[in-house]
Amino acid sequence: MKAVEILQSGGPEVLVLTDVVAPEPSHGQVRIKVAYAGVNRPDVLQRAGLYNPPKGASPLPGLEAAGTISAIGAGVTDWSVGDQVCALLPGGGYAQEVVTPAAHCLPVPAGLTLKQAACLPETFFTVWSNVFMRGQLSAGERFLVHGGSSGIGTTAIQLASAFGARVFATAGSEDKCAACRALGAEVAVNYREVDFVDVMKAEGGANLILDMVGGEYLPRNVSALAKDGRLVQIAFLQGAKVELNFTHVMMKRLTITGSTLRPQSDLAKAEIARQLCQNVWPLLETGRVVPVIDSEFSLEDASAAHARMETSTHIGKIVLKV
Repeated sequence: MKAVEILQSGGPEVLVLTDVVAPEPSHGQVRIKVAYAGVNRPDVLQRAGLYNPPKGASPLPGLEAAGTISAIGAGVTDWSVGDQVCALLPGGGYAQEVVTPAAHCLPVPAGLTLKQAACLPETFFTVWSNVFMRGQLSAGERFLVHGGSSGIGTTAIQLASAFGARVFATAGSEDKCAACRALGAEVAVNYREVDFVDVMKAEGGANLILDMVGGEYLPRNVSALAKDGRLVQIAFLQGAKVELNFTHVMMKRLTITGSTLRPQSDLAKAEIARQLCQNVWPLLETGRVVPVIDSEFSLEDASAAHARMETSTHIGKIVLKV
């Protein structure tokens, strides 16, 4: 089969289309004939040599895809050959075929195309598990998401709004801020012009912040939180190490937590999938929540897709047509 390999750590140019042996599903797995694969920031980090795949995972990039089940392994009873699914992957999505645990597959929501469905797993698993399962966001709370125009951000804005939270977002241009507001953000802050800390303090502080920036944002997030607020950290685009005065954490009774998705157990991911199917898939089928797509590239143009992501000018998801 055709697949995109990472020749060596480096820039987008190290992604090369090549021929590899198609994978076979083992016990509890399915094989998917990929129609579209999502492009995500962890793929870029893996390509750069900063995010190695977990033990046993495919070395090929790609953490989500949508397509048709082409084979099933022993013990799989919930899916059949020919079913259309989208799926969270341990790796290997930049390819014509990929294997993944059957429990990490979800049906393509009614009314959505395979292209739209390929945009769902990585971001929706991440947002649901961190904002709702870990962050315990409730209706009426003030929720701030940084990087509001990213795939994670556009998902978080819509889901938080759908479940009744007051949504605030940061983004780096007026066009991006306008996109955030159109998706349900009450306030979108252009971080190049306005201090989000001042904005949140004027509102009484954020009850929950979802952050992927890190670095100097960490102490600023602490300042922006309300008493008993929660900070959920999911990435560190500006660095993982920073000096923080924990007196403010103690005085405001804050909770600082975080997670990464890929290293979690198969059972943990299966539980996230179950909750998404129950709580979020109906919102997708009614159109209350929609995947936001920035651009599409062919599989052989994966390097161009990565270059697009690294410009940080995209709004929503980038996908590969396989």
